[in-house]
Amino acid sequence: MRHGARILIVEDDRAISRLLELEFGHRGIQTRCVASGTEASAAAAEFRPDAIILDIMLPGMDGEQVLDNLRRGGSTEPILMLTARDRPRDKVRTLDTGADDYLTKPFDIEELLARLRAVMRRVERDDVLRVGDLQVNTTTRQVRRGTRAIELTGREFDLLRFMAQNARRVLPRDLILDRVWELALDVETNVVDVYVGYLRKKIDAPGEPRLIHTVRGVGFALREDT
Repeated sequence: MRHGARILIVEDDRAISRLLELEFGHRGIQTRCVASGTEASAAAAEFRPDAIILDIMLPGMDGEQVLDNLRRGGSTEPILMLTARDRPRDKVRTLDTGADDYLTKPFDIEELLARLRAVMRRVERDDVLRVGDLQVNTTTRQVRRGTRAIELTGREFDLLRFMAQNARRVLPRDLILDRVWELALDVETNVVDVYVGYLRKKIDAPGEPRLIHTVRGVGFALREDT
């Protein structure tokens, strides 16, 4: 797991959540802990975790319901179920619902960390580019901002992918035109401004922090607002 990754821990046993919090902290991993299923969805939307550790037996709403709600809402983060239930049918049901792995209690902390690294590597191989709460999956061509799915045309996606691959860099219009439009003939540089405008309307919704920035006289940058 990379330094600075974010892990959401949904666990009502304070001893377990504190253990995980300390272990991740020693490795430079950020954590957020919530103790009930009803808090989980809001915490996922706010914290934007890279992975979720989810207990099944929770107060308010059990982990299976939380898992189902997250996946129905479009969540793509790896989810590792952590539970005392060890029946094969429980494992099958949660994996079919969208869990990435399943570990029973009591557990070995090193095994949990290894399983978490494995599911996170699988997601990374899907080439998910992240800028703030924006996710661009270059394999499935799906785009999300927070919990919001974003529909893009083919050219809009190609432009966003190039900007995400070069996040935080200022990209001149000529470079964007060369890399995104490639061999297209008779295309003026102002087409870049037009398509950036299309993206901005879809990516930067009212009330959300800006991600697409205009650098006057130079070009554009995709980055978190500072």
